[in-house]
Amino acid sequence: MISDLADRLGLAPGARAIIINADDFGMCHAANTAITGLLSAGHIDSTTVMMPCAWAPEALAFAAARTDLDVGVHLVLTSEWTAYRWRPLTGTETSLVDAGGCFPADTLSIEQNADDADVAAEVAAQLQGALDAGVDVTHLDNHMGSVYGLLTGRDFLAQVLPLAAQHGLPFRLPRSMEGTADDAALQAKLTEAAGAADALGVEIIDRLWSHPFDAAPDESYEQVRDGFIALLRAVPAGVTEIYLHPMVDDDELRAVVDFGAVKRGHELRLLSDPAVLQAIADEGLVRIGWRALRDLQRSPRP
Repeated sequence: MISDLADRLGLAPGARAIIINADDFGMCHAANTAITGLLSAGHIDSTTVMMPCAWAPEALAFAAARTDLDVGVHLVLTSEWTAYRWRPLTGTETSLVDAGGCFPADTLSIEQNADDADVAAEVAAQLQGALDAGVDVTHLDNHMGSVYGLLTGRDFLAQVLPLAAQHGLPFRLPRSMEGTADDAALQAKLTEAAGAADALGVEIIDRLWSHPFDAAPDESYEQVRDGFIALLRAVPAGVTEIYLHPMVDDDELRAVVDFGAVKRGHELRLLSDPAVLQAIADEGLVRIGWRALRDLQRSPRP
């Protein structure tokens, strides 16, 4: 299922466009070190900031000073790690917290317990915080898929899409499950959600891809890299976002996360690996950023 997005972006017929996005900017210093380096070198096309996290100020300062780079807001409703937690910007007198006063660790709790008005207030506060910090916000996406309704069917797109429309921002929402899963019910939900985005004039992507979040047993760096290259080679025509979580695998990261530090370190390495960069070139993949979608969304429609 391919939309006319690539055509409206002025890309050649049949173009295979990719946006390589780094999630979790601002989560910790290890994330910030990795992502600022990758952005500055042009090895990723965009990133999104987790506004409630302790290291968001460092990420925001970088983004405010580099408005030429594509930085969005990673809307957060969950706090998944055991030892390192974060709280809503709107305070703890809300349906968005667990018994400890932090966001819950899982998306199911959000889908079951979050009040619509509380979600709307929180995501608006997170976006406004980035704008107030001087960030030229290029897009919105969502941490852990907590607004999509993937577990119970109860989503919060009615709170997010009008916010995106109000600020002229595209939102990470794939039109198609192509290349990820054969799930008719989920595809039907995506089609409905895409219709809501279209009705509000919010630009969305054709598909959303990543590679496995967790490391396989005894998985080597070379296996991670080769799997990512295989994913790149499979990208079809249209606009595909590929998201990863590159971070420096150091003592701080290992203290923060319950698992996945090695994999995140591998992702940092592979994004600047000459073999990966060569695969992108060999495949003729067109690198674009979310700014192009934002500019399209804000331009007058014929």
